[in-house]
Amino acid sequence: MRNYVFAFLCMATLLSCGKTVTTAPAVKAQTELLVPINITVAKDGSGNYSTVQQAFDAVPNNSSNRTVIYIKNGTYKEVLTLASSKKNVTIVGESVNGVKLTYDNYASKINPATGAAYGTSGSSSTFIRAEGFYAVNITFENSSGPVGQALAIYIAGDKAVFNNCRFLGRQDTYYGGNCRQYLKNCYLEGTTDFIFGPSTAVFESCKLYSYGGSAITAASTESYVPYGFVFLKCNISGASGAKTDLGRPWRPYAAVAYLNTAMTSVINAAGWNNWGNAANEATARYGEYRNNGDGSNINNRPAWIDRITTAEAANYTVLNVLKTTYTNPVTTDNWNPGTVISATGATVN
Repeated sequence: MRNYVFAFLCMATLLSCGKTVTTAPAVKAQTELLVPINITVAKDGSGNYSTVQQAFDAVPNNSSNRTVIYIKNGTYKEVLTLASSKKNVTIVGESVNGVKLTYDNYASKINPATGAAYGTSGSSSTFIRAEGFYAVNITFENSSGPVGQALAIYIAGDKAVFNNCRFLGRQDTYYGGNCRQYLKNCYLEGTTDFIFGPSTAVFESCKLYSYGGSAITAASTESYVPYGFVFLKCNISGASGAKTDLGRPWRPYAAVAYLNTAMTSVINAAGWNNWGNAANEATARYGEYRNNGDGSNINNRPAWIDRITTAEAANYTVLNVLKTTYTNPVTTDNWNPGTVISATGATVN
């Protein structure tokens, strides 16, 4: 049954029926939902389903209409897969700290179904394979700890949007595949390469927290794709005594840029490394522009890092970075991730 939560999950400062949303560190949000809820998930049985996977499975196949799933507070320990046929799904959490989607697989762990190790790509707690996915006020976690590669999320569906979400783990927390993502006001943490993969992704006003390790990013951008990981107005900090680089090239044409981002001393002076292969210095597309903080001194960076000019920085907008598909050759479809956010009505202050 299509249902409304009093027609709106109202902004708490406006209507008394609203829910106050707790948040990741230094992120404050309240949610006003302008679309009807199709499915409610609640561990206590008060919703349509008690597990998130049941809700995913109930989504109509290949629908051009958006399916909205509201998830009540709780820790949902499940390996989740949103199949490629389950397009245009929105999941809205009751609160970002209260809704946790988690599991504890890792690369070397043996899968009892196959007798073989899960491997890096198979270790994820959540797999998003469908295009048009939108998550707001959700925590994605891999709880296995410092045991090697262990993904919290694996994204293979194009046009994924995350608004006020958290991604918790250690090594290889967040994987973006050959597709596009937009993250707004999110929190991501980890150790080695905790943001990795070939995707074109914009991280806007996000917080990155390092526990130490070789690098924050390990991009594998294809040579024909103009942009990889782009960080706009983000904040980078870390655990006491931790040190890390901004990136290392998993593949030769890795593309990563940081613009107007605050960097603490967790960032090494050099900031980047070539992953032990000097040939990567000629192909990797790494750049910085007007960053600030103790870890941001561009004069300490290697000569092969791009000092982005003001004219070049003008191209690093959300709409420009995400306007082309991840295809060879790329085509322009002018994707605007703000459309799904405004249509759903979820806002972040």
